[in-house]
Amino acid sequence: MSVATALDVPFRDGSTWVQVTAPDSPRPGALPLVVLHGGPGFCHDYLRSLSALADETGRTVVLYDQFGCGRSSHRPEASPDFWTPQLFVDEFSTVIDHLGLEAYHVLGQSWGGMLGAEIAVRRPQGLAGLAICNSPASMELWAQAAERLRADLPEDVRTALEFHEAAGAYDHPDYVAATKEYDRRHVHRMVTTPQDYLDSELLVEQDPTVYHTMNGPNEFHVIGTLRDWSIIDRLASVDVPTLVVAGEFDEAAPETWAPFVERIPHVRSHVFAGASHCTHLEQPQEFRALIAQFLMEHDAPPE
Repeated sequence: MSVATALDVPFRDGSTWVQVTAPDSPRPGALPLVVLHGGPGFCHDYLRSLSALADETGRTVVLYDQFGCGRSSHRPEASPDFWTPQLFVDEFSTVIDHLGLEAYHVLGQSWGGMLGAEIAVRRPQGLAGLAICNSPASMELWAQAAERLRADLPEDVRTALEFHEAAGAYDHPDYVAATKEYDRRHVHRMVTTPQDYLDSELLVEQDPTVYHTMNGPNEFHVIGTLRDWSIIDRLASVDVPTLVVAGEFDEAAPETWAPFVERIPHVRSHVFAGASHCTHLEQPQEFRALIAQFLMEHDAPPE
């Protein structure tokens, strides 16, 4: 069985919590996979199942809680302009350097895919492959898709959302209940919410600074500092093989990730039928099999 080791990597005036899972039987040429969680602010817990790729593909898998999230240092007093994509790009580089990774793959889910794209357009020397999962190429496209998906909600749900948003009452029980209906359709289409997801959700509730500052109160009401973010005009700079993944009912609707497919030179995409935003939780075996195949195609050749 694989062995997981946790460590704290110094970053800025604090530290980043990192988990490194080493495979029981390493496969020659299999490059490490670095996994970037979503949110921003959601921490790694809901992606824990991806550590299984260590034994399934014979490679090291690295997960970490981004600064301000989960087990990493928190800065609730920081001003909004502290929380920028560049902060998290710098943190990624710090983790890579601390672990001594000379070549690696990156998988990012939701915001993590956006961050992965931000990393890839800078062309870091060690990046060998990129998987962008359930992610938009701009927040304007994301917001437009959310409006379309909201329009399909039952009338009473839409009314509750609009009423409480107008009042700024995002913590009102009726508003929270209405957001859960959106989540049930487009975030995780499962009868029982997985514990890994609940664990991440709990940690966000304990300190929502990053999520509320950069995103907003929920998945579809984007009023945070990321609301004008876009990477569309920079995607031609991505020079590594890229896999774009989404779910059929994903809140990251096709129009949100189409620019990745249209503008990244070496790219392919896959849509999981019946799945939504947390495809890796809804269809875990199928999701990991697709990722494993992509990684193996772009690993280093065995010596």
